[in-house]
Amino acid sequence: MTIFITPKFKKAYDKLPANITKKTKKAISLLKQDIFYPLLRAKKLSGIEDTWEARIDRSYRLTFQKEGDVIILQTIGPHDEGLGKK
Repeated sequence: MTIFITPKFKKAYDKLPANITKKTKKAISLLKQDIFYPLLRAKKLSGIEDTWEARIDRSYRLTFQKEGDVIILQTIGPHDEGLGKK
C-alpha cells in the first residue's frame, strides 16, 4: 500500500503532541500492512461515502480514503476533530 498525505492532515499532524505523533507513525505503518489490523479498529464512517476511521489511541482518530492500493490520509486529531466534525 502507498500512503498519500493531504495538506490538511499534515497541518493537523504537525500540531500533535510528541507522544501522539509516535503512535500515529505506528498506526500508519499498520495501515500500510492491513487496514483491518485489530489495534486500528478501522471502520467505514456512516453518511460519508468512501471515508474510513482508524484509532490511534483512546482519544485520537484519523480518517482516510482507500483507492486501490493508495491510502489517502485526510484528517487527524482528538476524536471529533479527527473525524472531521469540528
